[in-house]
Amino acid sequence: MQIFKDRGQAPLDVKLGIEMLEMSPQRLVARMPVEGNTQPLGFLHGGANVVLAESLGSIGTALHAGPNRRIVGVDINATHHKTATKGFVTGVATPISLGRTLCSYEIVITNEDGQRTCTARITCLILSD
Repeated sequence: MQIFKDRGQAPLDVKLGIEMLEMSPQRLVARMPVEGNTQPLGFLHGGANVVLAESLGSIGTALHAGPNRRIVGVDINATHHKTATKGFVTGVATPISLGRTLCSYEIVITNEDGQRTCTARITCLILSD
């Protein structure tokens, strides 16, 4: 967690209001407000879900890799199950695989009623020193 306190929060995460609640390579949790992150019909924008998912998976991979390693995302996908129109959504990322060069996470995003609104999967590459 110290690595991210030292670097600060990413500008896009700040714009979207993403708040990290829990961070470890084994489990990451963050929440994001729906307000301010909607598409023209008033629903949470699918791209905002993807940003939340990518932030969680990338941070998890960086924590797994260690402070002196760089990581890049190489694949992300998301399935949007239902809309969110108010309050906050919460993303929980758990590892599928934590390897020496690749890490994959599943991210489940839920609304305030605990209903799954999105499922995402991200794979990140750990670059050599």
